[in-house]
Amino acid sequence: MPTFDAIIIGAGHNGLVCAAYLAKSGMKTLVVEGAQYPGGLAQTREFHPDFHASVAHTISHFSSKIIRDLRLQKHGYKKPNEFLPTIGMGENSEHVFISDEVTGCISDKDADNYKSYEKRMRRLAKALAPFWSETMPRVGNNNASELITFAKLGLKLRLLGKDDMHEFLRIASLPIRDLLDEHFESELLKASLSWDSLIGSKIAPRSPNSAVLTLLYRMAEQSRGRHIIPASGSKQLIDSLCKAVTSAGAEVRCSAEVDKILVNGNREGLRTTGIRLTNGETISADHIISAVDPKQTFLHLVGVDYLDIGFTNRIGRLRSDGYVAKLHLALDGMPEFTGLDKAAGRLIIAPTMDSIEFAFDEAKYGNYTEHPVMEIVIPSIYNHSLAPDGKHVLSAHVMYMPHNLKGGWTTEAHAIATQNALKTITKYAPNIPDKILGYEFLSPTDLEREFHVTGGHWHHADIAMDQMLMMRPTYEAAQYRTPIPGLYLCGAGCHPGGDITGLAGHNAAQEILK
Repeated sequence: MPTFDAIIIGAGHNGLVCAAYLAKSGMKTLVVEGAQYPGGLAQTREFHPDFHASVAHTISHFSSKIIRDLRLQKHGYKKPNEFLPTIGMGENSEHVFISDEVTGCISDKDADNYKSYEKRMRRLAKALAPFWSETMPRVGNNNASELITFAKLGLKLRLLGKDDMHEFLRIASLPIRDLLDEHFESELLKASLSWDSLIGSKIAPRSPNSAVLTLLYRMAEQSRGRHIIPASGSKQLIDSLCKAVTSAGAEVRCSAEVDKILVNGNREGLRTTGIRLTNGETISADHIISAVDPKQTFLHLVGVDYLDIGFTNRIGRLRSDGYVAKLHLALDGMPEFTGLDKAAGRLIIAPTMDSIEFAFDEAKYGNYTEHPVMEIVIPSIYNHSLAPDGKHVLSAHVMYMPHNLKGGWTTEAHAIATQNALKTITKYAPNIPDKILGYEFLSPTDLEREFHVTGGHWHHADIAMDQMLMMRPTYEAAQYRTPIPGLYLCGAGCHPGGDITGLAGHNAAQEILK
């Protein structure tokens, strides 16, 4: 039976980051992945003959520390020099363009207010940034190192100054609608700015939760939340991570689905001993690190027999139903969006915050809206390998498509949801229907089945106040360690959360290496 120091379950970006750090430290490390290729939701795959796309169509705040530590540029990762502008698509063909400043159909007052709003949000994001790449200590019974982490957080907030510190404490759990209503008049601008605080989770502009904190998390890196598409797409990042892993001496095995995490002993004295694959092969290791979601890890791969009932109930209550569907279009040429010279950038179709709220209201009750809101990019503008010469790919995140749809995601439900999305896009790009060669619509249920993530949830669990920081995914598992000695977590269900950042993998590796 093969023996390793560490086995990592899942070759998504967090699993690969964790593996690279462990292997660099000298640990004999194996990564096992059930899919045919590594990458998870960032995997580039063919959805129509000769047309390719990935569910994660942009990168916004991947850790620059990880790029340096793992020397990813040496392994082929090339960071683009340009960030994508965010374009709020107006129904009257008058749009809002958001980058370092705001231009387009807005008032001078909104343009000026954006500068002060962005400046303050950057300061707040910068103050929090160091703590996304650290283990957040549990509350109570802390050792000296953990108390120092709390002290550093307090000091960072104090160094903001009295006004900014008060502002942070005021807005941290504020609905994003309230914050934006305070600063701006333009409904289109407010809806577009709210998008990055909402995308991927079960919240809307009026939700009294942590949308502002989520936005600050996404603004923390040098990109300040702006998005990029590398020349070879997300595949370039995944390929460079795989090279970093293998060059450090670790092994990556795909088409190796895990059936069980092996545990010895009873609740008074448990210890992980290895894994069993679905083909019956067993592999032993001192450390088992799961990059898959917490529900799958504990309820299926470990099993409730080894867990305290209170802990099992908390894992079972995690909000992990996906709310985002994916639409990919294979196009016979460049789509023409009215009012745009070229569809370069990240296009947000959400004309008002009410339009977002109404779509969310439908999803809350298990329905999809006739008027979906979405984020669109044409990734083939930047990555020419995605489509044949002269052809293009449209990739859209269609928000508020519930995993638990009333009646289920039947063939008819897929067809109706797809047509609703296409009708919405056609309002802004009338030539789209004539250019469609093929399409793919992936509901959260499809994402769950194809990528083995519970609920089809990008982030493994909602990024919300009660599921963040020292409570992510829940206490007794929020510091990457779990109630079972030898078992760790390193996926998006850990602090700091989802998106392609690599930080959960980085932080878990640091805990293991302690």
